[in-house]
Amino acid sequence: MTQLSEAYARCEQITKAEARNFSYGIRLLPSDKRLAMSALYAFARRVDDIGDGDLPIADKKSALGLVREQIAETAEGKPPAGDPVYLALSDSMRRYPITTAELSEVIRGCELDGERQRWETYAELEYYCQCVAGSIGRLSLAIFGTDEPKLGARLADRLGVGLQITNILRDVVEDRETMGRVYLPQEDLRDFGCNEDATGPTDALEELVHFEASRAIAAYNEGLELLDLLDHRSRACVAAMAGIYRRLLTRIEDEPLAIFSTRVSLSSREKAWVAIRALAGADV
Repeated sequence: MTQLSEAYARCEQITKAEARNFSYGIRLLPSDKRLAMSALYAFARRVDDIGDGDLPIADKKSALGLVREQIAETAEGKPPAGDPVYLALSDSMRRYPITTAELSEVIRGCELDGERQRWETYAELEYYCQCVAGSIGRLSLAIFGTDEPKLGARLADRLGVGLQITNILRDVVEDRETMGRVYLPQEDLRDFGCNEDATGPTDALEELVHFEASRAIAAYNEGLELLDLLDHRSRACVAAMAGIYRRLLTRIEDEPLAIFSTRVSLSSREKAWVAIRALAGADV
């Protein structure tokens, strides 16, 4: 096995272990695109680990600054020596139009996590979602390929927003208790009569969750128009990933208060079923 193939193998291991929802879609791609997507995810995972780690804020900023420098070097075909993630990403950037600007946007999303623990308005939250998830959608589109890149980028961005809002709803308690973060917009919490840390009252929280879920649904509905711009295997990949999150959102809609007492999730069997339907071309 060559150094490059070992690097990609490591990225696939990271993806399989850490991206259990996304891996169901990625595995539907042909091997070259699957490997590039694994390199992209492994990079994003590294950035997330810095943001969610135990380093002081100043050290996190320094670490993210170093990642920016390493991305610039990687784009020039000079990845940091001995680092499988950057080696695989460098090769992927050579084969696909993956831009340093959008990779840097992933880093910017992580920086926002370090700069604040509350989001005042939905516009602020949406910008954050575009950085951490819309950017991944646009980077993925560079790997998938499309004849309408401008439209595709906008739709990929919207789909990313829908996915990230779903994540925020699912993880509202974990984010608050482990990192002190409340992503739900403060203006919405006030409008619905909720506590600023989303701890109650129960009836108000139920209405708020339905409201935020409706925003995610609108983003999904727009973003899923991206499927019409992709080839069969890329379409199946996106449909599987979006389908898993859409079913998760439906579960949250059905039992909005469940997210405050447990981590809402799908079983491996359900995820596999969604992936099979996506490959067959069934509706998300």
